[in-house]
Amino acid sequence: MKRILLTGSNGFIGKNLKQSFSSKDVLYELNENFYKDIDWKFKLNEDLLITQPNVIFHVGACSDTLEQDVNYMMLRNFESTKILTDYSKQFNIPLIYSSSAASYGTDGLNPSNLYGWSKYVAEQYVISNGGIGLRYFNVYGPGEEHKGKMASMIFQIIEKQKNSEEIKLFPKKPKRDFVYVKDIVNANLYAYENYDKLKSNYYDVGTGVERSFEDILNCLKIQDFSYYKETDIPKGYQFHTKADGNKFMFGWKPKYDLEDGIMDYLKYIIPYHSVI
Repeated sequence: MKRILLTGSNGFIGKNLKQSFSSKDVLYELNENFYKDIDWKFKLNEDLLITQPNVIFHVGACSDTLEQDVNYMMLRNFESTKILTDYSKQFNIPLIYSSSAASYGTDGLNPSNLYGWSKYVAEQYVISNGGIGLRYFNVYGPGEEHKGKMASMIFQIIEKQKNSEEIKLFPKKPKRDFVYVKDIVNANLYAYENYDKLKSNYYDVGTGVERSFEDILNCLKIQDFSYYKETDIPKGYQFHTKADGNKFMFGWKPKYDLEDGIMDYLKYIIPYHSVI
């Protein structure tokens, strides 16, 4: 039996990870409402000492890549991570941190926005104190429908098709490493199961293959779309992202390519649409 602390359990990845735990496990959850308490830092330290989790899956964060409020971003993405990391180190328990490919930025070396830097500095604190950082690439799958503009392009395309809205892509065929959320869950569990061999490092979690947005449309059998003007492309836009297979956790690999992931996702999407 594990005593699990899961942060962000109401979020996209958190919900999916939560479903993978055994009914015999004791689960403690920490969500966005926690930060409404002015003394949340004190309360978090107190709750850790009371609940005494023996593994922490730290998924919760501000995931809005366009957020510009520095205090809001750093309190959620760094300060909370620091508290959890210090507890993990003090009591020698596993900490698996949900990092981001945004740490690579547009040049492959440095983050290019506030979100990326907040995840990078938190990840570095985690791994320098013995934890594991998992750098997720473009995640999609069941449970993301609440994310609005931060939902995957796959979900947004499906929604536009359902609502008979125009589908537009950026020109120059930008490509992404689209990773299915079930592979994200598998990566978290694998990191925990092999913690002693993997700790004190970060790892890429993706497919290792870059795919175009046109590939998504082909998978969905959508032919009616158009392109924005090149002048509409935002400054600093990432044209290519791809996980490095050499940076995968040793012994782990994804189970879903884009075609298999979308096919599995549609099993969820179709019933979801039938009730809205």
